[in-house]
Amino acid sequence: MESVYKVLWTDHAISELKDTITYLETHWTNKELVNFSNKLDHTIELISKTPEIFPNALSKIEIRRAVVDKHNTLYYRKNNNSIEIISLFANKQDPTKKKI
Repeated sequence: MESVYKVLWTDHAISELKDTITYLETHWTNKELVNFSNKLDHTIELISKTPEIFPNALSKIEIRRAVVDKHNTLYYRKNNNSIEIISLFANKQDPTKKKI
């Protein structure tokens, strides 16, 4: 049986998720919003089953980065029996704004 890690979101990542959803609700269609949600859920499911599936982020070796879609990247790290989502970064932002 596969090991499934508990996924926890930092306050910062939750804030970014809320901002992303607000933006998508305003600028995208409902179909695109559902598509993004499905991609995000799928990415988190992959991470929870196999945390090492995505590459290390260049800036910090213990943090990994998963591209959810061309607009958003998820940054996370493995802590014992859990996965900590650190950031859901909108790729069109200035890269210096990353909080990882």
